[in-house]
Amino acid sequence: MTPTLVRQHLPHTGETPRVDLGARARDWSEIQERMLVPLYETVYERLEVGPASRLLGLGCGSGLALLIAASRGAAVTGVDDSSPQRLALARERLLPPAGGTPARVGTRLVEGSPEDAAEATAYTVVTAFEPIGCLAGDSEGLGERLASAVPLAERGAPVVLAGWGPPERCATTSVLRVATKLSDPLRGTSGWRPALRDDLEEVAHRAGLKPDGSGRVACPFGYADVDSAVRGLLSTGLFDAAISATDQVQVDKELAEALHPHQRRDGTVWMPNVFRYLIARVP
Repeated sequence: MTPTLVRQHLPHTGETPRVDLGARARDWSEIQERMLVPLYETVYERLEVGPASRLLGLGCGSGLALLIAASRGAAVTGVDDSSPQRLALARERLLPPAGGTPARVGTRLVEGSPEDAAEATAYTVVTAFEPIGCLAGDSEGLGERLASAVPLAERGAPVVLAGWGPPERCATTSVLRVATKLSDPLRGTSGWRPALRDDLEEVAHRAGLKPDGSGRVACPFGYADVDSAVRGLLSTGLFDAAISATDQVQVDKELAEALHPHQRRDGTVWMPNVFRYLIARVP
């Protein structure tokens, strides 16, 4: 299969690099996505996700959270419209080729909007695990997805939102500031911003949901080396504006420098972080 490529402008050199979106999706799947496993497992345990659950995962990406829910017996449907490459990896995980065994009977993956994932039977759990609170406008995007998803869930169903914890509790904050430093606001790019205390509650209220509990989960970011850390962090998309405003080489260089204080003697990189989740209910 030919890799999907995008071009990004380099204002200083005049060169036009090509970014392999398939490779970036694999970096997310193989390096970065697992960092949030403690969040997924904590939420599923609290909500008692199991064989009686019909779960809709918004922004499901490469499907690790869905796979964990399916392993608990839940019927899962994932929907994503942001990355066909990640969704293809989710299909490999959850829907093997003909003759293979799916993660669970009834598993579905939908490329599109939440409306495209409508089923005859209402969902009992809705999750939006992609953390908000780092990019300008990310809460608005989540709000739109929730507005489409809420009518698909049964009354009283829990809807889970996730976000970054307080900056002072997240060691990765110092690294993410590279995105803000290199982004160019004059060109309308959206760099990283610190998470705000009420980000999740504001999104829930705008979607007409009723907050019903929250929690914090330690999700340390650990990497084999600096190169792996750079690849994993770039796969989040949080540095895309910085790349557009400068160039890939500069972003890679400054990311590596920012990671240096978090590198241990054996070469591994370790950054303790705290993520927050909010449970809201469909009225």
